[in-house]
Amino acid sequence: MPPAIPLATYRLQLTADFDFDKAAAVVPYLKALGITHLYASPVMKARKGSTHGYDTVDHGQFNPELGGEAGFARLSQALQQHDLGLIIDFVPNHVGVHFADNPWWLDVLEWGQASPHAASFDIDWDQLAYRARGGVLLPILGSSYGEALERGDIELRYDPDEGSFAAWYFEHRLPIAPERYGEMLRIVVKEADAAETEPGKRLLSLATRYTGLRRPNRKEAPGFKAELKEIAGAADIIKRGLAAYRAGKDRPAQTLTLHHLLERQHYKLGHWRLASSDINYRRFFDVNGLAGLRVEDASTFAATHRLVKQLIADGKLQGIRLDHIDGLRDPAQYCQRLRRLVRDAQSNTAQGNSKPFYTLIEKILCEHERLPHFAGVQGTTGYEWMNVITHVLIDPRGLEALDETWRQISNRPPRLVPYVKDAKRRVLETLLTSEFTVLTRLLARIANGHYSTRDFSADSLRQALELYVLHFPVYRTYLTHSGPTAADRKLIDDTIARARRDWFAADEGIFDFLRDALTMDLLKPGRPPHSAPRVRRFALKVQQFTGPMMAKSLEDTAFYQFHRLLALNEVGGDPASTGLSIPAFHQAMQARAREWPQGMTATATHDTKRGEDARTRIASLSEIPGEWTSAVARWKVLNAPHLTLHGNFRAPSATFEYMLYQTLLGVWPVQAPADAAFIERIQAYALKAAREGKEETSWLNPHEAYENGIRDFIAKILDPDQSAEFLQALQTLARRVALLGTLNSLSQLTLKATLPGVPDFYQGTEFWDLSLVDPDNRRPVDFAARHAALTSLEAPDWSGLIKSWPDGKLKLAWTRHLLKLRNELADVFAQGDYQPLEVRGAHADHVIAFARRHGRAAAIVVVGRQFAPFTQAGREWPAPEAIDATIDITGYAVPGLAGNDLPLAQAFRDCPALVIAARTANAVRAPRQRVRA
Repeated sequence: MPPAIPLATYRLQLTADFDFDKAAAVVPYLKALGITHLYASPVMKARKGSTHGYDTVDHGQFNPELGGEAGFARLSQALQQHDLGLIIDFVPNHVGVHFADNPWWLDVLEWGQASPHAASFDIDWDQLAYRARGGVLLPILGSSYGEALERGDIELRYDPDEGSFAAWYFEHRLPIAPERYGEMLRIVVKEADAAETEPGKRLLSLATRYTGLRRPNRKEAPGFKAELKEIAGAADIIKRGLAAYRAGKDRPAQTLTLHHLLERQHYKLGHWRLASSDINYRRFFDVNGLAGLRVEDASTFAATHRLVKQLIADGKLQGIRLDHIDGLRDPAQYCQRLRRLVRDAQSNTAQGNSKPFYTLIEKILCEHERLPHFAGVQGTTGYEWMNVITHVLIDPRGLEALDETWRQISNRPPRLVPYVKDAKRRVLETLLTSEFTVLTRLLARIANGHYSTRDFSADSLRQALELYVLHFPVYRTYLTHSGPTAADRKLIDDTIARARRDWFAADEGIFDFLRDALTMDLLKPGRPPHSAPRVRRFALKVQQFTGPMMAKSLEDTAFYQFHRLLALNEVGGDPASTGLSIPAFHQAMQARAREWPQGMTATATHDTKRGEDARTRIASLSEIPGEWTSAVARWKVLNAPHLTLHGNFRAPSATFEYMLYQTLLGVWPVQAPADAAFIERIQAYALKAAREGKEETSWLNPHEAYENGIRDFIAKILDPDQSAEFLQALQTLARRVALLGTLNSLSQLTLKATLPGVPDFYQGTEFWDLSLVDPDNRRPVDFAARHAALTSLEAPDWSGLIKSWPDGKLKLAWTRHLLKLRNELADVFAQGDYQPLEVRGAHADHVIAFARRHGRAAAIVVVGRQFAPFTQAGREWPAPEAIDATIDITGYAVPGLAGNDLPLAQAFRDCPALVIAARTANAVRAPRQRVRA
């Protein structure tokens, strides 16, 4: 049996091209590598052709494109045969909607608020303007509604197998409310001139029997549809009669008839651009095709988790990764329910299994933010630890020089806060206007609910709430129905204070009112009475809004504008970081050993902005800032002829050009020249980066000339015939940066595998990971090559592997070496404490050393950092004896070593990192850890 808490996980991205069976074929390789748990992307039924699985359309069945239930059974059998556990990525926050494949959504479109699934979606039914009845806006049209109607793009169809009607807009199915069926049958029979025929009479009789308001109702509809489809000849009459609804520019009467029918549905069709201002269902960020689930609704929770519960009960699932926990209304309540579900499922197994179930949350923590404790949760997916590793390996002295370089290129101070604030304004004005409007209307309605606050105008309340959002420093608070924690109350108070400082109108208590609404203090006894449901809804919905707001502003905008050093522009990271000292790093790890020893440590995920080894390459620029700055100055001159210039128009911009040079160094293929595929990858990345940055172009309003200028610039600077001198200079520096990056990567890998926590390995990263942001990081992985290489490395020749480091086998061999030690010293790494070791010598600041201890067993870990001084700035592999450092291992017995000093030259004899088993003089108790029931 695999351990309950993983020793090492391996992330696989499942697609139709890499399904359950292909994942099963990889299992023997993962076992040989030292992995204990397969960590799979979402496995439930997703939208057809999905490349990621986050657009789930049915939580109750396995994705048929991955092999369905039978394919999953084969994967499960392979895992059990090789003693590997399974962790799945699960999406509780949202589902894929529109199109024709989500039965819940289609039912809501058909029945509106009368649908039993209406409670599962977060829809503001009364928000649509100029309608007598509530509805949901569907921003799916590629043109204006009028144009789509007159072009005949919206077609009414009859399904004879179901006895149902639906409008279709290309691949989107739009069910017609059954209460309109009687009216429609009368029209189609008349249009088909079939009133005197036997089937026509039966159709009219059926329509007459269900005449009246809201008929047929939900109870009557199945019988109505069954009778309709049983009428012989009805399908032919209806097919001919639907010409009455066949819209077109030259058919004004029919166009109006279809329009009137559509206006009486539980939805309203609109241009996709309306989503930013008028949408009235909660989305995942700004993605119209992903609708938020109200998983706080008990029946919704039960239905969406039924398959998960069964898998746990069957012993086929050992862990779960919860996607976008910050999107949920009440994450604490959700985690409590999930813990109960796990316990119930485990109690139903034949053995009454009560082993710990591994639960992780996808949570982005900002600098200095502490993770709240949720029931049954072992930690996060590890973005924060990825950034801690980067920050401790980077050279802070070089960052100061890079600050000045960025100041000169951008003509702006090297401070991130102004970028984020500007980005938030942009996002509020475009992408998330709809969601913000819902909140401001609700806040105004709360204020209007009592005479003491009704003079706060809607416009003033909107401005005050906007300032609060602009100054809110993290992704969200975690209020529950009972109110805020002390930490959340302080966060709200501090944000209100900052917002108040930016307010230039008369205050007159508006910020006190806003604070009390956000904390739900408005509902305290003795306060003027306000609507409790509205206040709670507002406070909890604000929490669901600030997460997407921060993500779209920080990760998806500011990160693509602030290019001082791209290695720091990572999910959950701080691009303006000044680095992390070794003592501060040790402090963070000791705290982690106490508080979150079982959370995941990741260095690459499907969400990271660049591959883990591309990141370490770029990080190494902090070690040679002077040479980097000089190189950029020269490259700008060499490549100036390739810019697109028209007056003040420049493509790419100066800051974007600077970003491109960093990107090229991060992913440059040092063993071969850049080919056409490489150039296409860079062009695709540049287009996405430019649109995400929202400066010269954007997804909403693409600037074709600017985008063409970027594409042409990349093609020309990577063309040997046009840019030979630049390419030679780039290749020379890239080789040096790649060597420094390799050394950083080995340190990064060693830290990931030995720090408190569970190391996760993203697919394919056993070789050098030089990928870019998705979809580039989801490219197919050659597992056969990796398995063959692993087989040939049974007895690694470290010297030979170092000489051929560009081929990636060094990283693969070191990965297996580390995982082998993790399995041999399982208790040390899974339960051990963290003890910093003293390093002495002139170069002590270039060495991180610590011990992991449990009982008498221990592991000594030593890694290097900032290798430029020992490699002639990346020109040669470092000689260990050149680094003047000695590790004090007093209290530890290391095989083959006498005394208390471990010279670095001995530690780095085989590889510029060391992990070795040791024994302590006295037994060490495991650190006291918080209980995760």
